[in-house]
Amino acid sequence: MSKDRLIIFDTTLRDGEQSPGASMTKDEKVRIAKMLERLRVDVIEAGFAVASPGDFEAVKAVASVITESTVCSLARALDKDIEAAAAAIAPAPRRRIHTFIATSPIHMQHKLKMTPDQVIEQAVYAVKKARQYTDDVEFSAEDAGRSDLDFLARVFEAAIQAGATTCNFPDTVGYNLPFQIEETIRALLTKIPSADKAIFSVHCHNDLGLAVANSLAAVRAGCRQIECTINGLGERAGNTSLEEVVMAIKTRADIVDVETHIATQFIVPASRLVSSITGFPVQPNKAIVGANAFAHESGIHQDGVLKHRETYEIMRAEDVGWHANKMVMGKHSGRAAFKARLEELGIALASDDAVNDAFARFKDLADRKHEIFDEDIQALMNAQQAESTSMRFELLDLEVTSKMGVAPTAHLELRMDGEVIKTTAKGDGPVDAALRAIEAVARSGADLQLYSVNAITTGTDSQGEVTVRLERAGRIVNGLGADTDIVVASAKAYLHALNLIEKPLERQHPQQLEGI
Repeated sequence: MSKDRLIIFDTTLRDGEQSPGASMTKDEKVRIAKMLERLRVDVIEAGFAVASPGDFEAVKAVASVITESTVCSLARALDKDIEAAAAAIAPAPRRRIHTFIATSPIHMQHKLKMTPDQVIEQAVYAVKKARQYTDDVEFSAEDAGRSDLDFLARVFEAAIQAGATTCNFPDTVGYNLPFQIEETIRALLTKIPSADKAIFSVHCHNDLGLAVANSLAAVRAGCRQIECTINGLGERAGNTSLEEVVMAIKTRADIVDVETHIATQFIVPASRLVSSITGFPVQPNKAIVGANAFAHESGIHQDGVLKHRETYEIMRAEDVGWHANKMVMGKHSGRAAFKARLEELGIALASDDAVNDAFARFKDLADRKHEIFDEDIQALMNAQQAESTSMRFELLDLEVTSKMGVAPTAHLELRMDGEVIKTTAKGDGPVDAALRAIEAVARSGADLQLYSVNAITTGTDSQGEVTVRLERAGRIVNGLGADTDIVVASAKAYLHALNLIEKPLERQHPQQLEGI
């Protein structure tokens, strides 16, 4: 007997982007979307097209390159939102408009200032409007987790009658417990007369650490779509983690009677790509994709695994993409082999000049590092893209002297607005000295909110990938830098963040618009 198909709806590019500092460029969104398509995600929510011209172009760019997955744009239950979404996703062979309106008493009264009947009327209008552009329309009841059950049933029934093909239940504030979600979904499917005419979906937030558990409970109750993100990325505590929910379903097929079409061997590569682009490192003990997910330190565990893997491992590491996949190349390696590896990693460069630049960076790294891993290549590409965004500040040279008992000193040569400037600064450590030297020139007025270092691969010659988060006047940006010299990587990351924060704001941050 075949199992029911579970649709995996990935919202890394929309809800995941609502993490502070996680805004992605158009090109970065396209890179991630291509990886999601390789992962065989069913629906890719590419963004919130109406938010700004930049958001619109990003959604349109994704829609222009994705051919297998459905491309979706979020839209409030408003004409301008739906029209923008429709225009942005128009190039995609498979397209969906995802419209929503709040249904909880607190949202209807204090945010919308609308009566329940007015909310239903607006929901019906929005779905009918969206159906003018596509047959694939999803309707979400924002804050469904705190909405009245009977009212939810009325809203969903009206949306289905208006043409909604998917009805989504968002636990917008991560308030529900698994047994509540399961009971509510079962009750809804009983109360809604047309429930068999639409796919029911769930969108869970992780405020209480229950997003995956709640999503699985909803599937057991009858939902056949889960909305999730790579690495559980998202605002506040994040969203349902795609890798966790997919592998829970695959591993516990005896309990969860559904199946996905996800190509699980690309889970780890997708995780690494999203982490490197957003600057959000994956914690070592993160399920499935953390560095320690399949590591065993206990002697008893090691002995058991060596004798029979299933004594302490419930899934195979290689099934999710953990393997010793590395490209060992040196200074004599060819450009063609390098370009072929980029293609295998899903990295497309726009021009021969871009390929030449990337290859030159690769050869430089190969002179300093014996083995080049896929992660190193991803870091090189991220660095190349970071330096192409805006170049008000450019690092020319950096020398740091450090000795026990003596305050480190950084000698910096920087290009700012085309002018070469040299400066010197002391600090509590070599990194602090380097960043103080940069600030002595930039005088940015930004606050350093996060400084994070992550070893890209193993070994003492590993590149260090540094994330720097700066905030100024409410605007938050993440800067990335990678180098085998951690001080240089730190300077690169800080300068990348400065270049971003100095650049005119082209896109309104998604957190400034309401979402689900």
